[in-house]
Amino acid sequence: MSRRRDERGSAVVEFSWLAILLMVPLVYMMLGVFDVQRASYGATAATRAAGRAFVIVPDGVSEEEARARAFDAAQLAMKDQGMELGSDELTISCDPVCLQPGSTVTVTLETKVRLPLIPDALGGEPPAIRISASHTESFGNYRQAKGDG
Repeated sequence: MSRRRDERGSAVVEFSWLAILLMVPLVYMMLGVFDVQRASYGATAATRAAGRAFVIVPDGVSEEEARARAFDAAQLAMKDQGMELGSDELTISCDPVCLQPGSTVTVTLETKVRLPLIPDALGGEPPAIRISASHTESFGNYRQAKGDG
């Protein structure tokens, strides 16, 4: 007489292992996507805030102070998203001259977002996704020239 092996309860065990094997990569991928989306939104908000802060400086403010105000505005926008902004990540360029009627200001931000949960102990440069954003503001044709120009 042959004995049948009882397999009751094995479906729950198989489902649990399969769920773990599928859910861990899915959760990791979602964490990465959320970090990239957060950085992308922060970069867009930072360039817009910096452009506006650069253009609306009060009379008598120098171009250097306008750049400092723009950087502070961008830094605050990135901090709202839980990110730090390095001074080398933000560039401000004017065409043809800064703070003059009819000119435009272009703010560009380029940063990297590290993939989550990857330790530095692995050596080399940690894997990251590059994020860039750009915003152009017009100084306006009918405004008074400001700064040292």
